Amino acid sequence: MKRYRLTPRAQIELTNIIQYIARRSPQNAIKVFDELRNAMRKLARTPGIGHKRENLTDRPVFFWSVYSYLIVYRADRRPIEILHIVHGAQDIKPILRR
Repeated sequence: MKRYRLTPRAQIELTNIIQYIARRSPQNAIKVFDELRNAMRKLARTPGIGHKRENLTDRPVFFWSVYSYLIVYRADRRPIEILHIVHGAQDIKPILRR
């Protein structure tokens, strides 16, 4: 049983990331997808790992990095809720307000 749930927004973000990478390297797209999926499984097994970013949001979310991407999730939900998957260079504050 999967112990995490992607919000519709996170699913779109993940799809966009993988499609973007696949245009240049299908092999790298598979690698990134696998690493993100493995990270989400790890987060589901050990909710609360990662770090809070109180400078970005006061919401009860955690951040976990995979390569240059950030997984933003809520550990207080069952299953855990993946809110966003974004590139770390993006301006995160406006994304978190959505």
